[in-house]
Amino acid sequence: GINAEYGVFVFFSFFALMFSSVRASSSLSRSLFQQRVPLRGFAFHINKDQPNAPNPVQQAVVKEEWAAAAASVSHPLPRVPDYSHYLNPDNNPQNRRNTGYFVVTAGAVPLAYGVKEIVGTFVDSMNASADILASSNIEVDLSTIPEGGSTLVKYRGKPLFIRHRTPEEIELAQTVELAELRDPEPDEKRVQNPKWLVLIGICTHLGCIPLNGQGDYNGWFCPCHGSHYDLSGRIRKGPAPLNLAIPPYKFLSDDLLLVGSSA
Repeated sequence: GINAEYGVFVFFSFFALMFSSVRASSSLSRSLFQQRVPLRGFAFHINKDQPNAPNPVQQAVVKEEWAAAAASVSHPLPRVPDYSHYLNPDNNPQNRRNTGYFVVTAGAVPLAYGVKEIVGTFVDSMNASADILASSNIEVDLSTIPEGGSTLVKYRGKPLFIRHRTPEEIELAQTVELAELRDPEPDEKRVQNPKWLVLIGICTHLGCIPLNGQGDYNGWFCPCHGSHYDLSGRIRKGPAPLNLAIPPYKFLSDDLLLVGSSA
């Protein structure tokens, strides 16, 4: 076909071109030797008529080759150019160190500030928002709780016990010997106002809700495993290891109590 004929034509054309190049190279080489043209790296020529006659061109080539060989031995490595004129004329090492210190400090200050901003933003993103913090605080009207009575309110999803203690209950809670307690803690450290006791209503054993006004100490009793708490919320009998927890709170007035993180 046409493709086969074209391929044969290209093959023979390439072969003819290579043959012509070889013949031209041979003719050029022959003419150079006949004209006694010295070649680099070869210190001889072809002269059939006078094989031992001195040749000035040959002698010059030999001298040049020997000079190049001697230079390569005396300087085995390439010579590096001198760039000393580009250097700072002030060649004091202390000045160079001071400049380095200044550059490092100038770069470290904005870097430290940027890291501080990134870390601060990340920490702030994990904090609760203002509406969440507001919902975590509750206000309780104490005027509705009579002396000797108590109430239960919800605080952050947990039961909150608020008890209005009588003078007899206060005296009984304050006269307990600390040596008798599993988790020793005086009543004065568990209340801000002796008349009001504020507790988280979760048993410290396994998280049950104790019953108010029951137990051997007229405080709270956990029916799950039999833990008894006194009138200060301290563990007196049973498996519970710790006293009932006390939340953060403060009195906004004589009859208004604020419970929560803002207290």
